Amino acid sequence: MARRLTQRSAQQSTKRLAWLEGIRFFAAVVLLVYHAQLLLTDYAYTPKPTGLGANMMALWAASGRLAGEGWGHGVAAAMWFGYQFVDVFVLVSGFSLVLSLKGEAIRAGSFVVQRCLRILLPFWTVAAIAYPVLATIGFLTKSYIPDAWHVFAGLTFPLLFDYGGRLLLSTSGPWWFVPLILSFAVAFPGLWWLMERWGAKNLLWVSCGITFIYRSLSVWVFDGHPTYVIVSAAASWFPFLSMLAKLSTFVLGMMVAQQFQRGQGVIFWRDRQVLAIGIPAYVLGFVGQFYRVGWVVDDFLIAIGLSLICMVLFRRLCSIDWISRCCVVLGGYSYSYFLVHNFVIDRTIRLWVRQDVNLYYQALPLMIVGTLGLAVVADWATPRVRRGAIAGFHAVDRLLHQSKESPDENLSDDRYAIRSKDR
Repeated sequence: MARRLTQRSAQQSTKRLAWLEGIRFFAAVVLLVYHAQLLLTDYAYTPKPTGLGANMMALWAASGRLAGEGWGHGVAAAMWFGYQFVDVFVLVSGFSLVLSLKGEAIRAGSFVVQRCLRILLPFWTVAAIAYPVLATIGFLTKSYIPDAWHVFAGLTFPLLFDYGGRLLLSTSGPWWFVPLILSFAVAFPGLWWLMERWGAKNLLWVSCGITFIYRSLSVWVFDGHPTYVIVSAAASWFPFLSMLAKLSTFVLGMMVAQQFQRGQGVIFWRDRQVLAIGIPAYVLGFVGQFYRVGWVVDDFLIAIGLSLICMVLFRRLCSIDWISRCCVVLGGYSYSYFLVHNFVIDRTIRLWVRQDVNLYYQALPLMIVGTLGLAVVADWATPRVRRGAIAGFHAVDRLLHQSKESPDENLSDDRYAIRSKDR
């Protein structure tokens, strides 16, 4: 009986992780469509702090440009808000890092090294593959070729590190997110220590205070705007790229994971209870993004609402075994998918689709599937690149080490010379 209960618990846990992986991959695909739509229409719509009514009118007008074959105003309008899944990624990252501990004590040094490598190795692999491919395509089509400085900056990141990812934007705009998740990986051991010392709720309150105060300063003192808004501001979007701007969202993910490990919390709620919180939170955050005062809390509310709504959807989908298995597999490629997707849509739209809306809808499934194929290749290549780099280092190390005599060898030679002289 105990064995059956353990197996049932493991199966339920697997399904929960399956829906989490499903959300992760779905978020990556939505971000691809969002960036593709922006590129196709030359940023025809982005939210502005002009109020709900004005934004809805601008949204409807911009969506009319995408009412081609297959999709209408409604679906196109929804895709203008694909950037919201960035905050879902942040929340899921906090959740996943707690689960990665598997209930064991954390060793800060080894944890940070391992997590940073899990972020940087796929990044370096994608960069190493992408730069020569982009150069070849640019040469053959007489289009964009990355300049030498930004190639160097990308390949040596984070040796050249900045929170805004400005050195990475020339290669791929969405790569600004990499410094953010790297910052959270480094900060996680300290946050986990505080969570165990203060308690999850107290840490969440403190992190909310820090985030909301910082975002208030970003709006009215630093003169910045969120990443998804295009308005005239002295600091542009850079204040909102800092870890502090999304600290509360990350800590919330940590708290939910801790409760989950204890068999408590929102993950165990019924769908009706989840939606009773998720839908109002999302609506408030959605409306808040159209007002400067709303920029203080909108990302946090959107992350809560959208994550809860997606949880309900993917929990139901993952009750079907084959969908559950697909989510687990696809979720494993979500990070590489994110790293690769902008290269695919940028070259496809600029060189083939251009401004043909009907051709865009024909190319979109190819871009989604093609990006997945490249993500699979990147994940296949990453461990091989790592082994090659390690082997290369060891080869150089052996060569340089053998070129110099060790102190022991020198001492041995001196002793031999002394003995010979005595004889």
